[in-house]
Amino acid sequence: MSQEPMSPEITSDDKLWAMLGYLIPIIALVALFMEDKKNRPYVKFNAVQSLVATVVLSILSTVTCGFGAVLFLIMLWWAYQAYQGQDVKIPMISDFIRNQGWG
Repeated sequence: MSQEPMSPEITSDDKLWAMLGYLIPIIALVALFMEDKKNRPYVKFNAVQSLVATVVLSILSTVTCGFGAVLFLIMLWWAYQAYQGQDVKIPMISDFIRNQGWG
């Protein structure tokens, strides 16, 4: 299932920051505090999305006594998609973030 890139203005730096945000969530948080990064729509959306996904997956892991930790492997796929410049769509989370105007 191939997805189209979000925008032709996405730079390789944007892709790198988005990917790292999924792999290391603290980097997503750092990106949201950096003026030049938080003003880049692709970086901002993926940073917020990776943080929300991390919280949701952490809760699932806790509730399922660690079984949900396997779900963290999907973060690798989302990181790959972000590095390819694709629109990373996470069920329920992506729409929630867009509806809140966070990304």
